[in-house]
Amino acid sequence: MSSSVLVTGGAGFIGSSLVRELVKSTDYPIVILDKLTYAGNLDSLQDCLADSRVSFVEGDIADKPLVTDLLREQQIRQIFNLAAESHVDRSIDGPAAFIETNVVGTFQLLKSALEYWKELEDPERQAFRFLQISTDEVYGSLGPTGLFTENSQYQPNSPYAASKAASDHFVRAFHHTYGFPVLTTNCSNNYGPFQFPEKLIPLMIMKVVNQDPLPVYGDGSNVRDWLHVEDHCSALAKIMDSGIVGEVYNIGGDSELSNLDVVCAICDIVDNRLDRSDSSRELITYVPDRPGHDQRYAIDCSKLTDSLDWQPRHNFESGIKSTVDWYLSNTEWLARVMDGSYRGERLGREG
Repeated sequence: MSSSVLVTGGAGFIGSSLVRELVKSTDYPIVILDKLTYAGNLDSLQDCLADSRVSFVEGDIADKPLVTDLLREQQIRQIFNLAAESHVDRSIDGPAAFIETNVVGTFQLLKSALEYWKELEDPERQAFRFLQISTDEVYGSLGPTGLFTENSQYQPNSPYAASKAASDHFVRAFHHTYGFPVLTTNCSNNYGPFQFPEKLIPLMIMKVVNQDPLPVYGDGSNVRDWLHVEDHCSALAKIMDSGIVGEVYNIGGDSELSNLDVVCAICDIVDNRLDRSDSSRELITYVPDRPGHDQRYAIDCSKLTDSLDWQPRHNFESGIKSTVDWYLSNTEWLARVMDGSYRGERLGREG
């Protein structure tokens, strides 16, 4: 059997996009490990699972016997760790699940991978890599100016960000303590096809289509840097293949917009596509802000662009239009993933 790559959380939004990127750009076997929680869906992988190189295993990264057997049997040489609880609002309502998956799960995965790596002989041992996919939210909140760099201090302000920060620290510690060959990435807000409709962009698309009220936190002035998921995944593939072991790479889309600007753009695009004369902007409703809501994120990814010659292919104007078009053309997918666990209600009310 030839060496394989393992994508944990591969049935989720970013994970399934990464699998599509790897199918397109590589020729090695791809193993997906996902425990299929509410945001993990095999519908997002149907095109990939038709490829004979792609296999799926349902399971938990914290299941050490399962992971150990998988690493050995599939001769894994690269691990992309995307298994995570990722929605800030859910972390406010129920932080325990974020500790279990993002902290304990990552720690158990690291333990299994470290033991497996120690069993390998050169040159396989030298070639092995573990890539931790993290978020810019670990850096905290910016003021009106400035950018997060790879040297920015970790200052997480939500239970989600704290759980990702803790897992990133374990990844760093395993490298510095045991010599385990890791890389870490911190990305800005992702958008694109196959995103579970609790996140801002797909949620607003769905609500504009249905002409439901459009809840916007606070005054809508919170700013995020928007990164198309396909650009994120092309960067991950590049970093895995060419990044320097032990290094951190920020990934951004160079598209800073306020939440209100994003919602207004979605209103205008959907109205245009559905040939509506009345503006859906009238549906915008300002609601009390969520606890600890960071004001602004912005990424400096010059280290990635300069050292690894990567550039995003999408700008926000074209990317949001293609994203809206995808959701309008894939209403059956949307209906299937809305399985009863989520119906577009506001999360993150608990203080």
